[in-house]
Amino acid sequence: MALGTIFVLLSLGWNIQSVLFTFGSEQALITSHDITTTVLIWHWPFHYPLNISGDVCLDLYNIKNCRLTDNRDMLNFSDVVVFHHRELNKKGQSMPTDSRNPEQVWVWATLESPSNTKNLGKWNNTFNWTLTYREDSDIFVPYGQLVPKLHMQFNTSAKTGLLTWAVSNYHRTQERVKFFKDFSNYLNVDVYGKARNKPLCSSCLLPTISHYYFYLALENSVHKDYITEKLWKNSFLAGAVPVVLGPPRENYEKFIPADSFIHVSDFASAKDLAAFLKSMTIERYEQYFHWRQEYGIKIYNDWRERFCMICTRYPHLPKDQVYSNLEGWFTGNS
Repeated sequence: MALGTIFVLLSLGWNIQSVLFTFGSEQALITSHDITTTVLIWHWPFHYPLNISGDVCLDLYNIKNCRLTDNRDMLNFSDVVVFHHRELNKKGQSMPTDSRNPEQVWVWATLESPSNTKNLGKWNNTFNWTLTYREDSDIFVPYGQLVPKLHMQFNTSAKTGLLTWAVSNYHRTQERVKFFKDFSNYLNVDVYGKARNKPLCSSCLLPTISHYYFYLALENSVHKDYITEKLWKNSFLAGAVPVVLGPPRENYEKFIPADSFIHVSDFASAKDLAAFLKSMTIERYEQYFHWRQEYGIKIYNDWRERFCMICTRYPHLPKDQVYSNLEGWFTGNS
């Protein structure tokens, strides 16, 4: 291999192991554990690029042999290309025009629910893998998860209010809005957010919620596994018991203990739920936090980590898989 070729590839972001492995003569020196997977980020989610200089996957998330790049000149040298759905449908956003390398994997990524994901049908027969909050995705990236033996402080003595909700996206057709209008007839809720002209700064959100016993973790739409930061961050990290509206209770129980939350479907009516919350004793309340003796919370909120996770799954997933009916899979109608 010519030195000039090596220098060109290194300037494009390749490391020396990848160059030698790909071009052959030194292949015997490279073990499978040394092979670096290159992930090309075709669209930064929400047009918000992040710093991916250096070995970001290893340095930040202890994921080895994984390189992220957003340099589209690396298209023909990338093992994986990942596309965020929101940008796919934006006017002026282009897909790769070069002939597609049949060995290259294309990944479709979104953290939105099917209710907020449009024009899926046009992408049938395009992507090999999926990266979503759905547990049956090829790359499963939840909004959060329980981590054993991660200790977190909690103090019920700081509680001064019963129930709160922070909401910006408020539309009367949403199930959560219908529920709230009924529920608020029986129990006062301190509501924050743009929907009530009471916005909270990002650093104010959790301290504010932490002063309440309960938090309304109401999802904007109801879908399988769609359990968002409303539970993981706004409730659990803030130290408030979540009152959830989303997928069925058994779906929540796949990810969190049955006694760590209250589901609106546990009650025959909103009136019954309100009465239950008003009658809560401190002894009963503290039972909702028994799980904290064994677990802490990890929040996934960095797209770099989500993209690095592609590398952890890369050796184990079929490269020739194609989603012929992406819309059907995601909406549950496949």
